[in-house]
Amino acid sequence: MNTIHSCVLQIHLTIETKMADTKAIQQLDLNLLKIFEALYSEQNMTLASKSLFITPSAVSHAIKRLRLVLNDPLFVRQGLQMQPTAACQRMAPQLISALNRIRQVLQQCGEFDPLTTEQTFKIAIHEALESQIMPTLIKQVVKLIPHAKIASMSLSRENIARQLANGEVDLAIDVARAVNAPLAHKTLLSDPFCVLIDRRQHAMHLEPSTKLTPTDYANAEHVAVSSRPIGRVMEDILLQQQGVNRHIKYRCQSYQTAAKIVIGSPLMLTLPRSIAEQFIHPDLHVCTMPFELPDIDTHLYWHMNTETDPAFVWLRAQIEMAIIAE
Repeated sequence: MNTIHSCVLQIHLTIETKMADTKAIQQLDLNLLKIFEALYSEQNMTLASKSLFITPSAVSHAIKRLRLVLNDPLFVRQGLQMQPTAACQRMAPQLISALNRIRQVLQQCGEFDPLTTEQTFKIAIHEALESQIMPTLIKQVVKLIPHAKIASMSLSRENIARQLANGEVDLAIDVARAVNAPLAHKTLLSDPFCVLIDRRQHAMHLEPSTKLTPTDYANAEHVAVSSRPIGRVMEDILLQQQGVNRHIKYRCQSYQTAAKIVIGSPLMLTLPRSIAEQFIHPDLHVCTMPFELPDIDTHLYWHMNTETDPAFVWLRAQIEMAIIAE
């Protein structure tokens, strides 16, 4: 009988605890979740407090309250870093996604004022395009949105539709690709391909009457840019449609690295002209592509649930103006 009584008592205690936890969650101050989001992002008390314009002690106090409600440490101090626990890692993406959805709803209900908004605009952009677009965009809007933030994020093509849908990303900038509703897109720029070479290695091609020939290009060794170790890159697909197969000697993940590899070598780098013109070096020279390839288009992508939102209408216009300014 004592055993049965103990079990019944334990069940009652468990139910009461769950009811208390549920009540605590229902009464939870949503400001605590905003602080949780900042600490999860920065993983440092001081940086989180600066991003929220509050003191580190206020951040610490808020996290203590959350720990009691959620019955988990949430973050563990390791030196200056606040490392999220396993439970925190599981919960954070869904929680931050929910906060972003709440923000979207509230933003759609109110007027957008660039001068007063504290919104964080999240733009997923391919690394090759970041150095081309983001500096001009930020210089353009720095005085227009004094309290807002712009976060440039790594582009994940396989996840971008989901990220745009749940608010993890507000806008995406990438090469043209097929998308369907509820994603929308618009062409930002069209860029011809060109070839980057070392002046000293290819002096013959720099004479006024001499151009890089298809034979020169086909016989050369090339460096290609791709996040994948094998497989065709974008320009190879276009070249092979014309029966051109080139010898890719090296692959790397960024055009900046590839341009440095070209310096002092006979290698050739094929890339969009607007990116090539960013690499200023006395030994580098930009040649016209010796084959007729279609231009590479860069598009701006967004989700239809932000189609008419004043904040994102404004941001899309700013990005278009930044492209024109380039």
